[in-house]
Amino acid sequence: MTSARITFIGGGNMAQALIGGLLSAGQCPKRVSVADPSAEQRLNLESRFGISCHEDNAEAVIGADAVVLAVKPQMMGTVLAELREVLPSDAVVISVAAGITMAGMADGLGEQIKAVRAMPNTPALYQAGISGLVANAYCDAEARALAETILRATGEVVWVDKEEQMDAVTAVSGSGPAYFFAFTEHLAEAGIHAGLPPDAALKLARHTAIGAGRMLAESDLDAAELRRRVTSPGGTTEAALKQFAAAKMARMIEQSVDAAVKRGQELGAN
Repeated sequence: MTSARITFIGGGNMAQALIGGLLSAGQCPKRVSVADPSAEQRLNLESRFGISCHEDNAEAVIGADAVVLAVKPQMMGTVLAELREVLPSDAVVISVAAGITMAGMADGLGEQIKAVRAMPNTPALYQAGISGLVANAYCDAEARALAETILRATGEVVWVDKEEQMDAVTAVSGSGPAYFFAFTEHLAEAGIHAGLPPDAALKLARHTAIGAGRMLAESDLDAAELRRRVTSPGGTTEAALKQFAAAKMARMIEQSVDAAVKRGQELGAN
C-alpha cells in the first residue's frame, strides 16, 4: 500500500468505502485525513477509522499527495475555490463526483493541476465495484499509479483515453447495477407469474444473480462462453434465450446504454 498522504474532501458513503478499502489493504490511518462540515460525521469517521478529520477543507489538504473530491457536484465550485491557493503543487486531484469535468477542475484549481476524473459504482460500498478513470496531460505515471491505488481500494479499475468516453463508462458500469437489479426484479415477477410463491421466486432470482456474478468474477471464461455452457441444445435455457433474441434484447440493451450516454452528455453540458 502507498505511503502517500491522502485527503478526502467529503466523508460520505463513497469516501468511507474508499477509506475502508485503503485501510484494509494496509494504508496507515495516520496518512489519511478527511474534511467534512458535519461534526457528527467527523466524530463517526474518527471513531470508525482512526483517521484525522477537519472542518476546514484548506487545512485538510496541507501536505497531501492526493486529494479525493467526494462532495456533491453542486458543492464543487465552492470547494475548488477554497482549495485553489493551498493545494500542494504536486498533488493529484481525483474527482469522484458525477458530471465534474477535468476542465472544470482546472478552472477551479489552476490549469496545470494533475487531474483524474473517476466514475466508481455503488458496489464499491461492498469492495466489489469497478471504476472508470481518465487523466489529464499533466498526470505522470506516478500520479496515475496513486490514483489507481486509491480507486482499487473498492474493486477493479479501467482507464480510458478520452474524457468523452466517461459518458459510456457511466452508462455501462455507473448505471449498470440498476440494470441487473431491474432484471432480477423482473425475473422474480416472472417466477411468480409461472406459479411460484413470491418469497421463493425472489430468493431464487436473487441468488441466481449472485451466483452468476460470482461465476463471472472467478471464472477464466468470458460471459459468452459461460452462457454457452449453461445452454443445452433443445433445452429449457435455449427456449428462453430464443425469446430474448426474438424480443431483440441485445438491441434494447444497446439503445438503453445509448440513452444513458446521451443523458450524461446533456448533464455535462449544463
